[in-house]
Amino acid sequence: MKKNAEQLIDLRIAAEPCCLKLVRSVIRDVAELAGLPEQERDNVVLAVHEACMNVIQHAYHNAPKEEIRLSVLRSQSALIFLLQDDAPCVDTESIRPRDLDQIRPGGLGVHFIRQIMDEVEFLECVVTGNTLKMVKYFQS
Repeated sequence: MKKNAEQLIDLRIAAEPCCLKLVRSVIRDVAELAGLPEQERDNVVLAVHEACMNVIQHAYHNAPKEEIRLSVLRSQSALIFLLQDDAPCVDTESIRPRDLDQIRPGGLGVHFIRQIMDEVEFLECVVTGNTLKMVKYFQS
């Protein structure tokens, strides 16, 4: 995590699709306050939404009563998003976007996240509790 980063948001939500409206609203407001242009705000909202949906569907397998934690930090040069769950550690090597030549709905979340964010990485997981770090740098 970047030193001298100010924590802007520390949000805990139920891992349910209906709760993602709140996440999108909060991320949009944070991105606007940080000065991101409208298109970049929309893209960042999409990336965080997709990351949350991946936790709900793939980490928690749509299990009720699970929780997602989202922290947003601001450094001088970037917004830093930390998305945490309590699911078993994921095999990060298996997380790949599907082939874009395959025409079918769904499965593009990882592609969008990697295209939109400037840095994407999973922080170390020992037994449970995955943390996805996504960074969006401010344009100079």
